[in-house]
Amino acid sequence: MDKSDYKLLAVLQQNARTPIQELADHIRASTASVQRRLKVLRDDGVIQKEVAIVDPKKMGFGITAVVSVELERDRLDLTNAFKRKARQDRQVMNFYCVAGDVDFVMIVVAKDIEDYETFTHRFFFADKTVRKFRTSIVISTEKATLELPI
Repeated sequence: MDKSDYKLLAVLQQNARTPIQELADHIRASTASVQRRLKVLRDDGVIQKEVAIVDPKKMGFGITAVVSVELERDRLDLTNAFKRKARQDRQVMNFYCVAGDVDFVMIVVAKDIEDYETFTHRFFFADKTVRKFRTSIVISTEKATLELPI
């Protein structure tokens, strides 16, 4: 990757729908060159996905929870099963395996507190490998981004 690739990525992180001509003007290259660069960045997995960021509240998700999870046992098969379950659950927005006091940290959305309670019963209480979980409910989102500091 060179300086032009970094410039392209910085612009695309702000707006993935930036027209090719505007990208070309930004890095002072031809549109064909920009298209080739973008293909390489996508093929190499540097650009993993291009998505629309949707406002959770406007979609009816009034609760965002930050949840710390400790598992009961250190059995690889049970840990892998828990990871699969979290990756597949649509209410789990982010899921991190962490080092420290807990095993996992997850960001979960719910329509309301009753919906979150239903999630906890389904996801945590029904899972015998979960030793304990702690929830912090987000009061306000001051910053949320996937944009890397390029």
